[in-house]
Amino acid sequence: GGADGPTAIFTTTQLAPHLLGSVAIAAYSYMALVPIIQPPIMKLLTTKKMRAVRMEQLRPVSKLERIVFPILVAVVVSFLVPDTAPLIGMLMLGNLFRESGVADRLSKTAQNELMNIVTIFLGTTVGATASAERFLTPQTLKIIALGLCAFAIGTAGGVLLGDLMCIITGGKINPLIGSAGVSAVPMAARVSQKVGQKENPTNFLLMHAMGPNVSGVIGSAVAAGVLLAILKPLV
Repeated sequence: GGADGPTAIFTTTQLAPHLLGSVAIAAYSYMALVPIIQPPIMKLLTTKKMRAVRMEQLRPVSKLERIVFPILVAVVVSFLVPDTAPLIGMLMLGNLFRESGVADRLSKTAQNELMNIVTIFLGTTVGATASAERFLTPQTLKIIALGLCAFAIGTAGGVLLGDLMCIITGGKINPLIGSAGVSAVPMAARVSQKVGQKENPTNFLLMHAMGPNVSGVIGSAVAAGVLLAILKPLV
């Protein structure tokens, strides 16, 4: 429901490996359909005035903050939810490669060659599990429908919280960035930018929306860890 392919795949392999093909295809489908699913929900839950709110320029972030952030997040989340350590650890390791400034070769490899290799292997292995007997069943439709509902609820929840923050701050926060609080990076942030710019051509919400977008990735990893901690002993 969070449109986070790696997290959905990791969680499914631990809890229900026989559903891996269906869950993976469902998760990546929502990611591709973000520009179709989100805008109607965003417009339904906001007013034209709210959508036209122009946010202030973001403050400069020091290099020290950028380096400490991935380390601190990895340590805190791993202590709180140990089951999510592999997910959050890999995510923050990539951030640390990039922001440290001393591992340029590793950073470029992780972003390009390694990423492409892993994508090929991931697609091949997941596709190999999607046999006709397991995939072409009513259960697959149920999984897609359930995930779609979860994604829509997640989007609506983010927008509603954005509405609340807009009211509390006296109109300084555009609630459209709340819809980016899912794991579809950076597509959800781009949708926030596109919808906001339609109402106010001078709006530039992309970088503001990337905040909740990255938070959505971290949140989905934590949610996966909670699910694993609760459900894995029962499987």
